[in-house]
Amino acid sequence: MNLSDIQKIAEEENEFQRAYKYRINVCCSSGCVPFGAFKVLKAFDDAVKEFGVEKICKVARTGCVGTCSVGPAVLVDPGEHLYQCVTPENVREIVQSHIVSGVPVKKYLYNNGGYFRKQQRLVLRNAGKIDPTRIQDYISVGGYFALAKCLSTMTPQGVIQEITSSGLRGRGGAGFPVGQKWGLVARAHNTPKYIVANLDEGDPGVFANRTLAEADPHAIIEGMLIAGYAIDAQKGYIYIRSEYPLAIEALQKAIVQAKSMNLLGDNILGTQYKFDLELRFGAGAFVAGEETAILVSVEGRRAQPRPRPPYPANQGLWNKPTLIQNVESLANAPLIVLNGGTWFKSFGLPNCTGTKCFSLTGEINNPGLIEVPMGITLREIVYDIGGGIPNGRKFKAVLVGGPSGGCLPESLLEAQIDYDSLKNVGAIMGSGGIVVLNEDSCMVDTARYFTDFCIEESCGKCTPCRAGLARVKEIFDKITTGKGELNDIGVLENASEYINNASLCGLGQTAPNPILTTLRYFREEYLEHIVDKQCKAGVCFKNESAEE
Repeated sequence: MNLSDIQKIAEEENEFQRAYKYRINVCCSSGCVPFGAFKVLKAFDDAVKEFGVEKICKVARTGCVGTCSVGPAVLVDPGEHLYQCVTPENVREIVQSHIVSGVPVKKYLYNNGGYFRKQQRLVLRNAGKIDPTRIQDYISVGGYFALAKCLSTMTPQGVIQEITSSGLRGRGGAGFPVGQKWGLVARAHNTPKYIVANLDEGDPGVFANRTLAEADPHAIIEGMLIAGYAIDAQKGYIYIRSEYPLAIEALQKAIVQAKSMNLLGDNILGTQYKFDLELRFGAGAFVAGEETAILVSVEGRRAQPRPRPPYPANQGLWNKPTLIQNVESLANAPLIVLNGGTWFKSFGLPNCTGTKCFSLTGEINNPGLIEVPMGITLREIVYDIGGGIPNGRKFKAVLVGGPSGGCLPESLLEAQIDYDSLKNVGAIMGSGGIVVLNEDSCMVDTARYFTDFCIEESCGKCTPCRAGLARVKEIFDKITTGKGELNDIGVLENASEYINNASLCGLGQTAPNPILTTLRYFREEYLEHIVDKQCKAGVCFKNESAEE
């Protein structure tokens, strides 16, 4: 198969789609399945047949559109009418009114227009709109055209230059320039070379990468193919945690379909380029998301980080040059190749281009999966997109960056979402988690909770992380049970700085962030716990009261 074959498939598929007057997209992601999404899908299939409209209405399984709090969600085209909390019982009414009579059922429609208004969906452009189990759906919206462009009109170095000119930075958290990383691996002389796509995503409450894989698996595969061509790699691995069954199923089907169309394997698109791909499953350890730990795990050993240098670009899998890239980063590559680096730089900020996907959770009216341009403020995310705090409660803090992120107060809601701005206020981009806390939250207990999480997930290999976090936990146990002393604050600060500076990998280096930011912005709560023996949120001192 070659470029003309892809174009023909796209034309045929679009012609096939145009034969239908309506398309009903039923979200069957991990967020909607527990609420009966597959039953809703079957109900729509049955209803369109019952009303005799199956020739003008296509019913399709799709991924998540992002409105996780109102699933199962159903998107009806044309017009992108989004129905919320759909059940099998109200499917007939929707089909009879919307499809048969052409009148949308207003009482079931999602009426929060603000949720999408400030989003910019690039990576998630196809989520909720195409069937992830059909490669033809992906090709019909331009899928694999970027790969064809690379193989027919671009040199490997030209691809790297385009990615570099876009300013794309790694979406896995560190923000290393993607084009620079590809260039390092491309210049490495040892062979063979490998690509590892990181889909481990161990942060609690973070699900952006999983959702991308469930909704648009071919975007990840095409990104890996483009990267493989650019760095001269012929083998790739998608490292995914085994707790993601729907994402695994979607990727497995996508790989089989891509191979059947000669988009994976030998002589891809009639050229000499060859690239093979397979999945590797992680056991669910948070530390396995660290890049050197991923390498060890893919090789079949326990996921433990190792010192750097040597860096994976020179000595990665089986001591060969390896590109490790987050799947969101890879999914941006086809867009950049098709539209150009200058186009990509039109989104976001000059020094931090493009968009970022976030899992928005916690005490927020509109939790879900969002994609926003770099430079948007936290206030816009919390209030304009998230709809503010429910039940009339007051905002207290927002945790940005997952369990090793920073807890930021209301005074910093004007902070921009970009790597440098977040770092300046003590937070990190992380893997894309934003957790909103209301006035009922205790910030001391919040820092203790995430410290406990990092202790549980630490591999224990290096002393600063293993022993340092244990010492921090002892101090938190004192403070939250009414036995804290004023000098404990200094111990927490010194221990956190030591852990941050001396730990082997990113887990230990960032684990103190919730501690340091709560001490920086909510110090009065520590003093209340220590001096007044009081927790205004009523969370701490419960064990002490029970003993009395």
